[in-house]
Amino acid sequence: MAFRKAGQKFYYGWVIVFIAGMGVFFSGPGQTYSNSIFIDEYIQEFGWSRSQVSGIYSGATLCAGLLMLFVGRFIDRLGQRLMMVLIGSLLAIACFYNSIVTNVFMLAVGFFLIRLLGQGSMSLIPNTLVSQWFIKKRGRAFSFMTLGSFASASMFPIINAWLIQTWDWQFAWRFWGIALLVLFVPIALFGVRNRPEEMGLTPDGDLEKTTENKGPSMSAPLPQAEVDFTLKEATRTRAFWLILICVGIPSMVNTGITFHIVSIFSTNDLSAGTAAMVLSLMALVGIPMSFVSGFITEKIRTNYLLVFIFIIEVILLLLLVVMNSFWMAILFGVVWGMGNGFERIGTNVIWPDYFGRKYIGSINGVGMTIVVIGSSLGPLPFGVGYDLFQSYNQVLLLSLVFPCIGIISALLAKKPQKENTQEG
Repeated sequence: MAFRKAGQKFYYGWVIVFIAGMGVFFSGPGQTYSNSIFIDEYIQEFGWSRSQVSGIYSGATLCAGLLMLFVGRFIDRLGQRLMMVLIGSLLAIACFYNSIVTNVFMLAVGFFLIRLLGQGSMSLIPNTLVSQWFIKKRGRAFSFMTLGSFASASMFPIINAWLIQTWDWQFAWRFWGIALLVLFVPIALFGVRNRPEEMGLTPDGDLEKTTENKGPSMSAPLPQAEVDFTLKEATRTRAFWLILICVGIPSMVNTGITFHIVSIFSTNDLSAGTAAMVLSLMALVGIPMSFVSGFITEKIRTNYLLVFIFIIEVILLLLLVVMNSFWMAILFGVVWGMGNGFERIGTNVIWPDYFGRKYIGSINGVGMTIVVIGSSLGPLPFGVGYDLFQSYNQVLLLSLVFPCIGIISALLAKKPQKENTQEG
């Protein structure tokens, strides 16, 4: 059954984008912006120290990141549909498990599960799914998908806080477990198709190519610009390793800032309410920026967009150093939202743009591994720096070296040519 034939304007790929957007929305239980709302509840109820909970969170995230390589390989072998249903169901079970945590060991297991299944897998699978359905319009498709990410970032903290205040933190975890099983998993099961070729379609819904390739086909000719690298071939290119640097640095810096944002603001005489408002403002500003960056990636080289992202990151760190008023906090939130909007598109689009669709699960899985590992390393330097200097300024200034490295890496990350790799 084809959803776009001659005389029809609807392309099923946009349904895929909607479901992928739901996927990144429901990655929320594993994201730092959601978990941060539970930290004080754990500390108050069980008497654990903040550094103890932070250390467990970082350790669990690191372990989860190391397993993302295998998740990427399973995506290539089993397909996005089966993986999305399986991971969504397992994430729901992980939410139920987190609602019964009573000791440090259970907390570590709970953090590991939601970081692996939520932050890692439920971000990776939608990214690889959209990459299969779009090539020429990939940038704008990712822009629409990213709406789910920003909706998640803006809604999860508010909903969690309300659920905890109205009932308790255990109920909040169960709420998301039920939502995953009732809303997301059935839609993924019945709505997802792994590739347009399975429905007799081609990427972007090209009508001429659809009529040329009658019926479902896994061997439909790819556009001339689309060249598929295996993971082994990709690792032999310089661009692959430079891109890993480019995706790891924003994850590390942004997670460090997000995890400690209330404390950072308090050292500048700004309230926790202001910090929460800035987080929401960042998400709201990021929405139009992701649309802009999605269309930009269709016009300019993606690595140039990464350069711009790191320039914004330099500005962000400097703003935190000099921030001393409410209006500077607002400016910080706006700039942060701009950076996040560009980052979430650029760091996702570059993988299929450079290395093709066929093995995108394995290749992007390596990238997601670095993203998760980077996020695990981010909070620790900020915490140690504050303990040593009773201020975040020193670690913020030292962190400037990372976006500078990112700028250089992005400029050098030219799109590889398949003929330059050697089989072996």
